[in-house]
Amino acid sequence: MVEFRALDEIAARLSALVPPGFEGAREDLTKTFRATLQSGLGKLNLVTREEFEVQRLVLLRTREKLDALAQKVAALEPGSGPG
Repeated sequence: MVEFRALDEIAARLSALVPPGFEGAREDLTKTFRATLQSGLGKLNLVTREEFEVQRLVLLRTREKLDALAQKVAALEPGSGPG
């Protein structure tokens, strides 16, 4: 899920670009910009930072286990041990 604070900031920046004479519509435009951004980003199938970090840690642990297994296999292969 995208941080709503970030969406609010982007929507506010977009509404600040509204030309003079349309200040009355600025609040409505901000809401529209925010809803449009949220809808568009929702379609991107993004992951949260927390989900990303969890998967990063899982990958690191898996890589460590794979490296340890590769070392064990190498030690068991003929010609790699003392001999």
